Amino acid sequence: MKAIILKEFGSADELQIQEIQPPVIKEAEVLVRVKAISINPVDIKTREGKGVYGKIKDEKPMILGWDISGIVQESRSEKFKVGDEVFGMVNFPGHGKGYAEYVAAPASQLALKPSQVSHTDAAAATLAALTAWQVLVDHMKIKAGDRVLIHAAAGGVGHYAVQIAKNLGAYVIGTSSAAKKDFIMSLGADEHIDYTAGPLEQFTNNIDFVLDTIGGDNIDHSLKVMKKGGTIISIPSGLREEVTEKAKAMGIHGYFTMVQSDDHHIPHIAELLKNGKLKSHVSQIFNFDQMAEAHKALETGRTQGKIVLTVNV
Repeated sequence: MKAIILKEFGSADELQIQEIQPPVIKEAEVLVRVKAISINPVDIKTREGKGVYGKIKDEKPMILGWDISGIVQESRSEKFKVGDEVFGMVNFPGHGKGYAEYVAAPASQLALKPSQVSHTDAAAATLAALTAWQVLVDHMKIKAGDRVLIHAAAGGVGHYAVQIAKNLGAYVIGTSSAAKKDFIMSLGADEHIDYTAGPLEQFTNNIDFVLDTIGGDNIDHSLKVMKKGGTIISIPSGLREEVTEKAKAMGIHGYFTMVQSDDHHIPHIAELLKNGKLKSHVSQIFNFDQMAEAHKALETGRTQGKIVLTVNV
């Protein structure tokens, strides 16, 4: 099979296609013939030697990627049979080996792909959608009427977070450039804030929960518009102590969190997709052999929604 190997950390040019043996599945795993792969900022960071690189640097061959959708080719699990169409986030934050034509995946980390959802849209709704779900539902426990501020609301995590928060009954405020306002409002946001128009505190206040996907000064401005006792969760890596200490000084709960593969969240995403309550926005689609180009596109930081690659096995 073809796989994209990371020779060593560095630029996108370190991603190289090689022919390797397909993986051999273990008990409770399935072999997925991959039809679509989604990429995320953590892919870029890991390729550069950050992100989860430290966890997988000794694995050879090193194959990035965690977000897949495809067809079960072989099964050693009672959960899925050969021919089932499935999607999920595989072994994050470990070695997912998703940049390949075939992936060995724990069946517990996959869900049946709704028939009306394409493989590209399903692959998109994995790490990013699960991050939004775990933050808003598990950590923040959003309820109807909560005022929720979502930064970079047009991005991968952000555009799912807006939809999930609205499904939970929250009043949702999303930030982005003015050019992406219409897109964010179409997701169901109640308000939009153009982050280039001035300090955040000029435009909102009385916020219960903040999902920060940016970090830096964004944390300081967010804390100024929050209620005492509110919660801010930051997902950019390296901000664990910074967000906690700054929030505590202002009577606010602050956390860093990282999404985890597990056996009980992906079915919720599948159900939302099936019911049309969650939709993926895929802004760019590349072919499998264009992985370096896809990485470079994501590195611009201007992606609306998600970038997905199709695999023609």
